[in-house]
Amino acid sequence: MDLDVLFLGTAGAVPTAQRGPAAYLVRRGGERILVDCGEGTQRQMLRSSAGLADIDLALITHFHADHVLGLPGMLKTFALRAREAPLTIHGPSGLRALIGSLDRVIGRLSYPLSLVELEPGQTLQRDGYRIEPFATDHRVSSLGYALCEDIRPGRFDMEAATALGVPFGPLCGELQHGRPVTLESGTVVTPEQVVGPPRPGRRVVFSGDTRPCSGTREASAAADLLVHEATFLEEESERAGETGHSTAIQAAQLALDAQVTMLALTHLSTRYTGGQIRREARTVFDQTVVPRDFDEIEVPLAERGAPRLIRGDEEQTPVEAPAPAG
Repeated sequence: MDLDVLFLGTAGAVPTAQRGPAAYLVRRGGERILVDCGEGTQRQMLRSSAGLADIDLALITHFHADHVLGLPGMLKTFALRAREAPLTIHGPSGLRALIGSLDRVIGRLSYPLSLVELEPGQTLQRDGYRIEPFATDHRVSSLGYALCEDIRPGRFDMEAATALGVPFGPLCGELQHGRPVTLESGTVVTPEQVVGPPRPGRRVVFSGDTRPCSGTREASAAADLLVHEATFLEEESERAGETGHSTAIQAAQLALDAQVTMLALTHLSTRYTGGQIRREARTVFDQTVVPRDFDEIEVPLAERGAPRLIRGDEEQTPVEAPAPAG
């Protein structure tokens, strides 16, 4: 199943002509999950490869304006398009009060809207994966989110099965699902004889705005992709701490400690270019990329390779992070 992240907004609190406020679209198979919804997100979607998709779920990390001001327009546009499918928005404590205060702006909707306030550790179980909210450190009520796929069965070894006398067909399925089978000869074949060890699913983590913290580090352990804010360079680490943000080096150190496969840095201040942020982070963690608006990161299954950055303006030309040393 395909899994990727489309970067709709990669700016910090102040947008630029090239970068919009925070918004990320996770595409997993046919599902669409929006993480944060800064001002203009619906227009960013229209300009992107996704179009204005009818999202299945929205996750809000916190309620600063650059992460939520796109919600009223998007919710209203869905209604004007006569959406009927229910939509659920999840966020930290205060979500209901926020949307309630915008009720006059949003107006009547054509679809059921559910608002669910989450606490760290309150897992959302979905079909084939789960979403794990975790505590972050941003001076206000805030959450990060980890999308974690279920463990997959091990690879079925048809050659070994054939050698044991297992015919191609339903018995193979039984073995792959962990059940022993008895052949016509009376021989019992167990799953361990023909199925490899279980394979982990993919893990994609969004930090939201935060200082470096244990919640993000623990949630990111062995993640395939960590999308982490890097509002400042290290020269302004004191200001980063005061405002509840991270520097590029701090995010890179966290990625290194958590042993993630790829680090994507976002929420860039207008003070810096993407190249400055990337160069500083790569002094600590080589597998760092700095996506621009409309870039995508594909996250294949581990046996099919590492995540790769695809530039939105280069007709699907892949840009891979440097290979790990050694």
